[in-house]
Amino acid sequence: MEFCSLYSGSSGNSLYVATERTKILVDAGLSGKKIQDGLKEIGVNPCEVDAILITHEHDDHIKSAGILSRRFNIPIYANTKTWEAMIDFIGDIREENIKVFESNVPYEIKDLTVIPFSIPHDAADPTGYSFVHGKNKISIATDIGHASEGVKNNIKDSDLILLESNHDVEMLKVGPYPYPLKRRVLGDSGHLSNEDAGKTIVEILNSKIKKVILGHLSKTNNYPELAYRTVLSILQMNGVRDGEDVEIDLAYRDRVGRIQIIK
Repeated sequence: MEFCSLYSGSSGNSLYVATERTKILVDAGLSGKKIQDGLKEIGVNPCEVDAILITHEHDDHIKSAGILSRRFNIPIYANTKTWEAMIDFIGDIREENIKVFESNVPYEIKDLTVIPFSIPHDAADPTGYSFVHGKNKISIATDIGHASEGVKNNIKDSDLILLESNHDVEMLKVGPYPYPLKRRVLGDSGHLSNEDAGKTIVEILNSKIKKVILGHLSKTNNYPELAYRTVLSILQMNGVRDGEDVEIDLAYRDRVGRIQIIK
């Protein structure tokens, strides 16, 4: 399996997951050109993309989903409530490209098993995703106000996890956001902080998890080095060694990450 964060952050999100036979995008929250450029950078023709999977209807996750679907005839997968919430914002989609799934019920796209699981976020019916191919598993859990038991149970047996590390709590508290937005981000249906990301990794860590990529970093209330150092500090305090027990990496909002290969 392959995984690559094309872009991950408050400015827009799009992730790439593939097997030898299947290529999918999770979210399309930037311009169509930006996502096409990201795919080109990793050597992927957009015409080869088999599906766009939507986590939830916020603009930083759906901005060009309709554009890419129409341009390259790509099916879009989302649950019923998410379709209802986003349909007026993504434009006309061919009927055969409207794919509806039920959260927490696995389904197949070619040789890839998709497990959509419910996440705590202030959207219509938001989902994280796990992808299984043979013995390998990749999970994506961002836009989570807290690491619920459901989230932890779904991601804990993965080889690779993209986990939200959205903000530094003190930066958020003293930053420029208006008070209601600060409350939203800090709430149980908002976004996961650096500290909580570190604690979550400690709670779920086992011998199967090889890599955790920190994603969906806030442009205003975080920066990559701080997210990495905060998580690393929490792991070290709990006897977890970066690079030995697990490898910690970063996804960036403004550039394409490295292709990660899971064997």
